[in-house]
Amino acid sequence: MNNLNFFERVYTVVRKIPYGKVTTYGIIATYLGAPRSARMVGWALNNSKNDPTVPAHRVVNRKGLLTGKNHFHGTNLMKQLLENEGITIQENCIQNLDAYLWYPEKTK
Repeated sequence: MNNLNFFERVYTVVRKIPYGKVTTYGIIATYLGAPRSARMVGWALNNSKNDPTVPAHRVVNRKGLLTGKNHFHGTNLMKQLLENEGITIQENCIQNLDAYLWYPEKTK
């Protein structure tokens, strides 16, 4: 599988994340059949920064940290976007991550 194909598959999953929900790089990688490719998911999302149809702000690390925040214009944009969706964040970390966590395999 080439990187572009993998990146497009990542974008397809990320576009399905509902408003007010988040998922992790690892959850996406596992769903795509590449459980050791969480970093590649991050690279794909970094590559998508000019595509407004990919809500990359809804993808965080496994602990709920806003590790992708540096890929957005301004260091607080990711936090602001998530807070606008009703997600509580303190010290760049989503509070009560399980309440907001979305799993693609549970989507119909």
